[in-house]
Amino acid sequence: MAIPAFVPMREGAAEHRPVLLEEALAALAVRPDGVYVDGTFGRGGHAEAILRLLGPDGRLVAFDRDPQAVASARERFADDSRFTIVHGSFASLEERLLQEGLMGKVDGILLDLGVSSPQLDDAARGFSFSTDGPLDMRMDPGQGHPASRWINRASEEELADVFFHYGEERHSRRIARAIVRARQEEPLERTRQLAELVARVVPGRGQRRHPATRVFQAVRIFINRELDELQRVLPQCVAALAPGGRLVVISFHSLEDRMVKEFMRQQSRGVEPPRGLPVTGTPERGVLRPIGKAVRPGEEEVAENPRARSAVMRVAERR
Repeated sequence: MAIPAFVPMREGAAEHRPVLLEEALAALAVRPDGVYVDGTFGRGGHAEAILRLLGPDGRLVAFDRDPQAVASARERFADDSRFTIVHGSFASLEERLLQEGLMGKVDGILLDLGVSSPQLDDAARGFSFSTDGPLDMRMDPGQGHPASRWINRASEEELADVFFHYGEERHSRRIARAIVRARQEEPLERTRQLAELVARVVPGRGQRRHPATRVFQAVRIFINRELDELQRVLPQCVAALAPGGRLVVISFHSLEDRMVKEFMRQQSRGVEPPRGLPVTGTPERGVLRPIGKAVRPGEEEVAENPRARSAVMRVAERR
């Protein structure tokens, strides 16, 4: 079936176009009567395109932790009986699909990881260092504590470890020391406070990326337990897929991509026999088969949407 042209939806004055849209739809190989899961609804760009390819007997189940995203989904697709939105992490995928009787029957799962453009553009959410707002960063503001609480209470060692492990920040200890000194004078409650502090202590001004990029990434990943959630959902995805079903994952930084790449590699190998023992019969094959190589946005897409530049898509099929 030909993929219909996508018309970008508008969020206020800004356009929202999903990253690697055509590539993701092609990788999912959407069938009109198929069952699909969008693990990260966002503002619905991928979901809308999938629904246009589904027939009356198709089904799409979407997840999102962000209540604003869920409200948007309910408003836009309230009259579409093929669509279900779940307010919660995609790590609850197996639980929900069991309720729906869909485990082992899903034809395609899409995980578009990271933070959405509307979240970045809303200063009140605290994800961006480009605009001043409360230092929050929670995907679901109704759950847990804002980032400012952790920033102002964590030890210097814990701060440095998070910046290094989740942001791959080389100057993690220097930044952590500066935060501890600064918060003795005044609590860090605003995104601008944190961004300007990092810019003051990190060498190499004039670089292409803002000096606080890695720190903001690290705090967001840590506060929302993003890598833990990804680690939990990947095995659930394999169990949910029907034979021939596709798992499509779009990641935006090396930590996510390494996890997805290694998981798909392990699941494609099957059970390896212990070393030194004789092997009889045919070795058990893995449950996944990688499809193609990693896919990245083209120059035209990056020019239109600079946030797409770090995206990497990997695809695997259930045997």
